Amino acid sequence: MFVAAAILLAIAGYAQYRIRFHTVASRTGMLRGILALIGIAFGYVTTAASGAKGLTALFAFLAGFGIVHVPAAIILLFKSLRREGKS
Repeated sequence: MFVAAAILLAIAGYAQYRIRFHTVASRTGMLRGILALIGIAFGYVTTAASGAKGLTALFAFLAGFGIVHVPAAIILLFKSLRREGKS
């Protein structure tokens, strides 16, 4: 569980970092906030549904938070590879 949470947190960090390169400045804060809030909500639901306790519950939360960022990270990776500008 630790490895999955660590990988997904790295993906979340990548997505949050790359947002500023591919998003108009006026939308960057809103997009980051929405993505983080959805991640927090999904992490909470993941933890509650798993019934985990202690450190395992923390890893479940972090994995749930990170998994929300995977689609955004993939999109931003492709935009970066294509050298696309801000949208």
